[in-house]
Amino acid sequence: MEKTKNSYKKSGVNIALANSFVKHIAKISKKNVRKKNKNQSSDNIGAFGSTFDISKIKIKDPLIVSSTDGVGTKLDLANRFKKFHTIGIDLVAMCVNDLIVQGAKPLFFLDYIAVGKLNLKKIKLILKGIVKGCRISDCELIGGETAEMPGIYEKDKFDLAGFSVGIVSKKKLLSKKNVKDKNIILAIPSSGIHSNGYSLVRSILKKNKIPKKVKNQLLKPTKIYTKEILNLVKKNLINSASHITGGGLLENIGRSVPNDLSINIDLSKIKTKDIFKWIKKRNISDKEMINTFNCGVGFCIIIKKKNIKKVNKYFTKEYMPYEIGYISKNKKRFNLYKNIRW
Repeated sequence: MEKTKNSYKKSGVNIALANSFVKHIAKISKKNVRKKNKNQSSDNIGAFGSTFDISKIKIKDPLIVSSTDGVGTKLDLANRFKKFHTIGIDLVAMCVNDLIVQGAKPLFFLDYIAVGKLNLKKIKLILKGIVKGCRISDCELIGGETAEMPGIYEKDKFDLAGFSVGIVSKKKLLSKKNVKDKNIILAIPSSGIHSNGYSLVRSILKKNKIPKKVKNQLLKPTKIYTKEILNLVKKNLINSASHITGGGLLENIGRSVPNDLSINIDLSKIKTKDIFKWIKKRNISDKEMINTFNCGVGFCIIIKKKNIKKVNKYFTKEYMPYEIGYISKNKKRFNLYKNIRW
């Protein structure tokens, strides 16, 4: 073919390198497909669309639940500290943790990775985290997209987005309609900041030196609650649930409780972590902390008080749920007691 001075590669897009990465994805994906699961097509990676056979899933009156999310500006810290092998776990977690709020079992996951310049070593580490997140949440990575966009993303900048689909029986669907007067609110500990509030964290880091002990917690991956929550759904032990993400504790619990019921929370019961104590000391108000971060609570479930012991047996000591409040018929939407013990 005729040679020209201009080319796609010279403009900054390396198709050959991208194709090499696609082959790597296909290899990794095939290796991580569970032998017992025959739903995934082995030809998904590299195809125009991905297929997943749900005909063999034995769920009566099934509902499909979908979720999409990203990791936000936590990506900037991953770049800053050159730590890329866990950010993919965050990506999966932010999607599948939303699915289980409705009691849905995650089936499959797709990713979108956008970069300024393709760096195979870096992008393979990101993929490693995505694969691990899928394995933890017991779902399949069945496809995705990698976009090299010079001029849009500067230097080593990149962005991630994820999309996941789950399935649940209509009878098992978790809904705020199930919440009743005198139900209790249980907090399930977070692993750390998870993936929200990092714009404020980055602003603080510009003016403050962070201790090594706390620094190590900055990029700790988001806890995936799939196994524990789905066990509780199976046993009909949950009325409603909340994934504590953007908007913090109150806003997210509010999304899971009917408007005609009140949410009563004793903030002093919240078991916060060193990373939040450090952030709080940077002249951040209690209100700002509660509205921005999970403050140590990554997930909440609303249950009947009599079921506490049954619920607790499905959790390890590190993520053992504990009571922080209750539901009532008071006129006021939120009733907050005391303050978080920083």
